[in-house]
Amino acid sequence: MSQEPIIAIDRVNHSFGAGRLRKQILFEVTTAIDPGEVVIMTGPSGSGKTTLLTLIGALRSTQEGSMKVLGQELRSASEGKLVDLRRNIGYIFQAHNLLNSLRAWQNVQMSIELHGNISPSESRDRAESMLEAVGLKDWAHYYPSELSGGQKQRVAIARALVCNPKIVLADEPTAALDKKSGRDVVEIMHDLAKKQGSAILLVTHDNRILDLADRTLNMEDGRLVSLDAAPV
Repeated sequence: MSQEPIIAIDRVNHSFGAGRLRKQILFEVTTAIDPGEVVIMTGPSGSGKTTLLTLIGALRSTQEGSMKVLGQELRSASEGKLVDLRRNIGYIFQAHNLLNSLRAWQNVQMSIELHGNISPSESRDRAESMLEAVGLKDWAHYYPSELSGGQKQRVAIARALVCNPKIVLADEPTAALDKKSGRDVVEIMHDLAKKQGSAILLVTHDNRILDLADRTLNMEDGRLVSLDAAPV
């Protein structure tokens, strides 16, 4: 593609701890993701996948190398710039993190309210429309405790996508789901993000959904390797 990458990572290293307890987790990680691209990242537990995802999402500080997201260099960026950036990113985690005291549409509406300047009635309409898009039109008024695992994850997906984020980061979104539910939620993410022109980076151990990706990356001992081309 001729367009600029939406995520550009160049020789990123990351460590936890200090002194003798310091342990390097990421080693010279370099890759790029384009707008509209769906990329799945695989690899064993402890290989650094989630660490990389949190760095891209500006949830953790970049220590070494260059991490550009939406054209913004994250290393040494101000907290204000990081907050602005996070508003353009949809996060989906293995734990759906829904508020049990709120109905499904209210959980989705919370994401809209973070952006401000939208009336309560409009934000509710948008929340209910997104729930309909993920197949939960008839469940919008239910509480999380009344929903199945797959339905809760669909609510989390609706919450992540309702504000048309430019990037969607998903960490093991199918881990607690059966085969059909897992594939369904990833297909929903894929289709909605493609329509919105978002980029998706999805971390998974689920080999049943790899065919939904445009490209697959593998993390091995903190090093990123493309499975569709030569190592990056």
